[in-house]
Amino acid sequence: MAESPLPSPGRKVWIVIADAVGHFNDDDGWAMASHVALSALMALFPFLIFVAALAGFIGDVALAGRAADFLFGIWPEEVAGPISREVHRVLTGSSRGLLTASAVIAIYLSSNGVEAVRTALNRAYRCPELRSFFLRRLQSLFFVVIGAIASLVLAFLGVLGPVIFSWLVSYFPGLLPFEAQFALLRITVTSALLVIVLVAAHVLLPQSRPPARRLWPGILITLVFWLIAAQIFAVYLERFANYTATYAGLAGVVIAIFFLYLLAVIMIFGAELNAALGRLRSGEIR
Repeated sequence: MAESPLPSPGRKVWIVIADAVGHFNDDDGWAMASHVALSALMALFPFLIFVAALAGFIGDVALAGRAADFLFGIWPEEVAGPISREVHRVLTGSSRGLLTASAVIAIYLSSNGVEAVRTALNRAYRCPELRSFFLRRLQSLFFVVIGAIASLVLAFLGVLGPVIFSWLVSYFPGLLPFEAQFALLRITVTSALLVIVLVAAHVLLPQSRPPARRLWPGILITLVFWLIAAQIFAVYLERFANYTATYAGLAGVVIAIFFLYLLAVIMIFGAELNAALGRLRSGEIR
C-alpha cells in the first residue's frame, strides 16, 4: 500500500490553525477569556495597593504612582487613561498605614489573577491540575511579589533615566539629538518585562506543557497579535465606539474589560497553537 504524501507547509499551517481554533472552542476559550479579563481587572487595584505598600516600606510611596504609569505605558491611552486616574486617586488618597494594612489582603486578591491565567493555560494544554492548592497559591503569590518588585525597579529607573541622560549629555553633547529615542526606552523596558512575564507564565503555571524550546510560536503570536490588537482597539475607540453614551460613568471599566478580554483571547489562542503544534509533531493530527 502506497503511503499518503506528506502535507505541504501551507497545508500544515492550515491544519494547525484549524486544530487550535477547534480546541479553543472545545476548551471554552471564550468563557475562559472572560474569566481571565475580569480576574485581571479585579487583581489590578489590589496589586497596585501592594506595590504602594512595598514602596512605602522602602521610603518612597510616590514610586507606586510611577510604577502604575510604566504598567499602563503600553496600553492604548483611551483604555489606560480612566484607570490610571483612578489608580492615582486611590494611591494618593490612602494613608501609608492603611495601604500597609491592606497589603496582605491585596497580595492574595492579586494572586487570583495569576490563578485565572493558570486555569486557562491548563485547559489549553489539556492537562488536569494535580498540584496542591497551597503550592499553586504560593507560586501565584511569588509571581505577584516579583512583579511588584520589578514594577518598582522600573519606576526607579524611570526617575533616574532623565538624570542619567542629562549627565551623559553634559560630557557627550552629541547625544542630545537622541533624547527622544532615549525616552522610548521606557516602553522598550516595559515591553521586555511583559515578554518575560508571558514566558514565565507558559513555563511555570500549567501542570504540563510542551518543552520550553517549543513554546516560542504561541508566545510570538501572542505578542504580535497583542500589538496589533492594541493599535486596532485604539482606532476603534477613537473613531467608532461611544461607550460613554451607553455606559455613562462605567465606560472606563467596560472599555478596560473589553480590552483585557481581547488580550486574554489572544493569549489563550497562543497556548492552543502550541498544543496543536505538539499534536502535529506526535502525529495526532495530520
